Amino acid sequence: MRVILAEDSTLLREGLVRLLAEEGHEVLAAVGNAELLLKAVAEDPPDVVVADVRMPPTHTDEGLRAALEIRGRWPGVGVLVLSQYVEKRYATELLTGETEGVGYLLKDRVVQVDEFLDALERVAAGRAAFDPEVVRQLLGRTTHTDLLARLTVRERDVLAEMAQGHTNAAIARRLHISQSAVEKHTNAIFDKLELTGGEGYSRRVLAVLRYLGS
Repeated sequence: MRVILAEDSTLLREGLVRLLAEEGHEVLAAVGNAELLLKAVAEDPPDVVVADVRMPPTHTDEGLRAALEIRGRWPGVGVLVLSQYVEKRYATELLTGETEGVGYLLKDRVVQVDEFLDALERVAAGRAAFDPEVVRQLLGRTTHTDLLARLTVRERDVLAEMAQGHTNAAIARRLHISQSAVEKHTNAIFDKLELTGGEGYSRRVLAVLRYLGS
């Protein structure tokens, strides 16, 4: 996998470079601000970009704005953004567009190496990867509690896994149920939430998160 990193913390940036190299991935560039990130992507588009939401000079949303620009100019490049905290406005803004090849992880998740690498590979493959805590808080901000109240406990479990970007097969493994059971729960979720999702995993995640985040 070919990766470009954008992280203003030198310690974290160098740590990620070493981690990815040890895992056999090629780090094309590792930069400390959004301007250099866009320049690096323009020169040699990678499979995936890992970018901090907040970077110099204002440390507000430079990384997110660069991520959105990359999504617009190079739609084949996956974007995994990292954030210190769950920033709902930023997460919602990122989720407004197509979610193929998009991820949002808390930085604490990076130290859980297997989860970080799994999320990175999913984003590079054109799938989605969202931090469970981000999903939990987005679920918590919904105003459609009347519709969510229709879901069973198991359907809520499946919805949370689905919103994190997991496939039906992965959900089945994680919840220790059959894949046909996951499909049954998924259909029930869409029916109860009155969603008319299209075919495909990423569109399903987008429909659910748009609805829950509205």
